[in-house]
Amino acid sequence: MKTAELVFIPFPEAGHIFSSVEMAKLLAGRDQRLSITVLIMHLPFETKFFKPDTSNPQRIRFVDIPLDESVMESISKERPHYIADAVDFFGLQKPQVRNAVSQLISESSEASQLAGFVIDMFTTSMMEVADEFGAPTYAFLTSGAGILGLVFHLYTLQEDFGKDLDEYKDSDTELSVPAFSKPVPAKVLPAVVFDKETGGLAMMNNFASKFKKTKGILINTFEELESHAVKSLLQDHTVPTVYPVGPIVNLDNKKSEEAIMTWLDDQPASSVVFLCFGSKSSFKEDQSKEIAYALERAGHRFLWSIRTSPAKGKSGVPGECENPKEFLPEGFLERTADIGKVIGWAPQVAVLSHPAVGGFVSHCGWNSTLESLWFGVPTATWPLYAEQQINAFLMARDFGLAVEIKLDYKQESFPGDGPPVLVTAEEIENGIRRLMEGDETVEIRERVKKMSEKSRSTLKEDGSSHAYLGQFIKAVVDNVS
Repeated sequence: MKTAELVFIPFPEAGHIFSSVEMAKLLAGRDQRLSITVLIMHLPFETKFFKPDTSNPQRIRFVDIPLDESVMESISKERPHYIADAVDFFGLQKPQVRNAVSQLISESSEASQLAGFVIDMFTTSMMEVADEFGAPTYAFLTSGAGILGLVFHLYTLQEDFGKDLDEYKDSDTELSVPAFSKPVPAKVLPAVVFDKETGGLAMMNNFASKFKKTKGILINTFEELESHAVKSLLQDHTVPTVYPVGPIVNLDNKKSEEAIMTWLDDQPASSVVFLCFGSKSSFKEDQSKEIAYALERAGHRFLWSIRTSPAKGKSGVPGECENPKEFLPEGFLERTADIGKVIGWAPQVAVLSHPAVGGFVSHCGWNSTLESLWFGVPTATWPLYAEQQINAFLMARDFGLAVEIKLDYKQESFPGDGPPVLVTAEEIENGIRRLMEGDETVEIRERVKKMSEKSRSTLKEDGSSHAYLGQFIKAVVDNVS
């Protein structure tokens, strides 16, 4: 019996690498005919590297790819567009990846065969390396099926119909998109759609064209959540076979800080609203104060993760907030000491799994969305960048699993975004109240509870995600038989 070897090449940031490693573990744990090598790269312009758990995985090995010094010289330090730099970086790393895969093959036994590469939306340049080895390329999408359908649709509008997407910018137009059951407001389109200047739109179109050339696409979603989008993609003959195999949630990542969990232990069930905005997000002082005013007025118990922004003009991960008083109204911490706790880094999985947490004010990153559903915690949407506005639209308007604070808020993540409009304390307070109290909350909580049950059952032996994963494994193994 031959072992089929898959090479995973994830984008090395928290929102991508952790779910990619969990995907690898799920595959290797499911079928002993699979072995997996995960290539780990380090972005030269990042200040912090998110290291996945590499302890004792079954039939998985992790290979660090050395950084060629010439790569550092090839990437302009003056370019403001972080994502474009990242895409360029992976293109320049092809020789290093080629060497790593060659060594992998030379060290493998005769009973092992390279079965394919599994790429990320930002590592599409590695398809050329896969071709050199005569190996098929699969993709793993760490976002949902809806955003994949949207990207394919926008690409088709440009390529087949000559559409200039700029006409949708700052427009009240609603788009009819096959992967969505409801019209999509142009104002929730990702900012990259309108970024021609520094490569954002080109990057999105590259992602679409390259994914269409893969042999199959694994998606971190589940049919019960995105039934319309999944059906649309499966019926589209221009799209490779899609495999909705999620939710891929890192449940082992329950590292927690004792002070946070002890505080939660002292709170009543479902009484705490948790505010956390992801690994790359932070607010400036004026917006932080509006959040504080809203929390104080709403009067609900709260746990609020505050991070500090990277230096102006720098990309990277927000830092720990050593002195939150600098960002908050005078006396706020003292006045709310009995009902609230302000923290820095948040152990999100541990917090969401705690019975005291009854609501989640979220940036709507896809991993956070899946985690909140897994633990049955309803959300209030406050998207910031990337595809988060689309996720917020789906959760609040389409699925009815969240309340809105904002759907179209955008941080200055891409050229031309402009400064974000201040979200007022009144808007935030209203969102928190809708999330934590009233008839609407009861209905949403019931829907979230049912979706939580579906998110868990779909991975079991008779579940849809379990079945799709089996179909993917069969396609891979058959390819080396």
